[in-house]
Amino acid sequence: MLYFIIPTYLGFSGANYAKNLLRAAILAQYMPRLFRFLPLLIGQSPTGFIFESAWGNFIINLLIFMLSGHVVGSCWYLFGLQRVNQCFRNACSNSTLPGCKNYIDCGLSTDTPIEWHNNENATNCLNSSSGVFEYGIYANAVRLTTETNVVKKYVYALFWGFQQISTLAGNQTPSYFVWEVLFTMAIIGLGLLLFALLIGNIQNFLQGLGRRRLEMQLRGRDVEQWMSHRRLPEGLRRRVRQAERYNWAATRGVNEEILLENMPEDLQRDVRRHLFKFITKVRIFALMDEPILDAICERLRQKIYIKGSNILYQGGLVEKMVFVVRGKLESIGEDGTKINLAEGDACGEELLRWYLENSSVSTDGRKVRLPGQRLPSSRTVTCITNVEAFSLRAADLEEVTIIFTRFLRSPRVQGALRYESPYWRSLAASRIQVAWRYRKKRLNRAASQLD
Repeated sequence: MLYFIIPTYLGFSGANYAKNLLRAAILAQYMPRLFRFLPLLIGQSPTGFIFESAWGNFIINLLIFMLSGHVVGSCWYLFGLQRVNQCFRNACSNSTLPGCKNYIDCGLSTDTPIEWHNNENATNCLNSSSGVFEYGIYANAVRLTTETNVVKKYVYALFWGFQQISTLAGNQTPSYFVWEVLFTMAIIGLGLLLFALLIGNIQNFLQGLGRRRLEMQLRGRDVEQWMSHRRLPEGLRRRVRQAERYNWAATRGVNEEILLENMPEDLQRDVRRHLFKFITKVRIFALMDEPILDAICERLRQKIYIKGSNILYQGGLVEKMVFVVRGKLESIGEDGTKINLAEGDACGEELLRWYLENSSVSTDGRKVRLPGQRLPSSRTVTCITNVEAFSLRAADLEEVTIIFTRFLRSPRVQGALRYESPYWRSLAASRIQVAWRYRKKRLNRAASQLD
């Protein structure tokens, strides 16, 4: 239209119709965009939310508000130009100047420009306060028609659009021109729609930013009331508060178990494999097939330990196998041997060996543990720092050993368990030291007898 239709009609009587056609095309091209715009307006797409974070939704709603102000301001300036053009045409019709309409339509003329510039009605068209023409809401747009700076034109039109959307065109009084009244009504309707949807959504998103913090405060209040009701000592209260803060920082208040339960089974399996891929760092699990790993991953539970907590203590029962995800621990054996554990290490792995050795064959050929037997711990495992880990309970580990007994009792797995485990290596080292001291003592005794 810009290269073919408009230049064809410049300077002729059909130029005004061509310009009206251009305005209609500019406005009509917004209609197909509106179908792409509506999902953003309501904050959703056919497959779900476009942005899942509160800040993402806040930004997209703010951009939609800016886009609406741009459209309203652009239409206001476009319609203002149309009203100025109409004022010039009325002045031309009331004058006796020949060819003035062609000059208005960018046609060439020799005498008309000088006479037209001296025409009082035409000059007053550029003065909205002259009263020659009722501009209504386009009064401020008249002065922009003589502005040569494009940036000033656009910024002021954008400001006008923001102002009218925010105030619902409450400070504007249109003239009796029908299209001007309809445009003012459209601004009011658009402003109401934006306030109902966009501003409301922005408020919800801003409230959503503090929702987790509010949940944490309510959780802390409940814990304080519970500790006060149970009359816990101050030292124990301090540890409870520290555990609650670290647990919230690690999980952000999200219950992973409930979250995973609502997912399809295959998606649960893939997510668990990703979350628990650290277990393959332990050599015994690196040797296992995917079915065994999936069975173990389904039974892992997230655990949070604060600094100074004892995961295992000497003389107590070993009731879980713990895999360290983040943090540092210290294992102290019966003889005082210290072993440092970090990310990727495990403690309580002796429970797996014990289940494999302390089992019997039932009538149906399955391995079952003898009743009344429990494994006491021969070491103390203490958290040096705050620790995030996953634990495998004794009952779940027993179930896995019963289902996959044949694989777990293979020499390759047994060798990996004894060779890679820090517990078994320290135990072997201590026994070797005891045997070496005993042998050295016997050799010294035999040598003294010979002398």
